[in-house]
Parts: sequence; structure tokens; C-alpha cells
Amino acid sequence: MLNIKLDKKRGIAVLEPVETLSKGDFEKAAGIIDPYIKKEGKLHGIIIHVESFPGWDSFAALIKHFKFIKNHHQKVARIAFVTNSPIGGFAEHVASHFINAEIKHFSFGLLLDAKEWASAPHK
Repeated sequence: MLNIKLDKKRGIAVLEPVETLSKGDFEKAAGIIDPYIKKEGKLHGIIIHVESFPGWDSFAALIKHFKFIKNHHQKVARIAFVTNSPIGGFAEHVASHFINAEIKHFSFGLLLDAKEWASAPHK
């Protein structure tokens, strides 16, 4: 399950996985985020906020996650991983080679810092 909070005033979305991710979680996220991007032209940031990454419930969910990234990374300026999981640091270093968005890792308790960074004016 994935909780999705869209902050239209700041132009950011906070994604909070609470259990293994399903294919439907990414369809739900797109259903919330895509209308905002269509109206505004972009999203300032996406924040993934999870203490420990729960993984995916199936290979189909993993593929849907990659498609979600492919379909959105050019329309999002910044991605923040707010987590104590090693995947946050890994994503910051590896994903930057494949994604246009600026990526930054924050410790789990620094959600407010991540929101400030993700919604700040971009270069």
C-alpha cells in the first residue's frame, strides 16, 4: 500500500509506502499526480518517505514502478529519498545516471527539510 499526499501549494508529492508495493499503487499515484502535471506542466518534487523500504509484492509491481519512473522523471525537478534504508543512498548515486531529476537522500526524521528542498526554486 502506498499513501500519496499531493501538496498543490508547494508543487510536491509525498509517497509513503506502508507495506509491499503493488502494481495498483503506481496506478493510483499516477492518477493523483498526472492531472496536476497536466495542469501545471511539472511537479517540483516527489518525496519518498519510508523508514525501511518494503519492496514489491510481485514482478509486475516492480515493472510498473519502473514505468512510473520512466513516465514522470522528465516532469519532476527533484526527488528526495527520506529513509534510513540503504536504498536511499544507493538511489541518490545510481539513479542520477538514469533520471533527469535532481536526487537527494535525507535521514528518515528530516521530512520537513526534504519538503523545503524539493519545493525550493530550481535552477
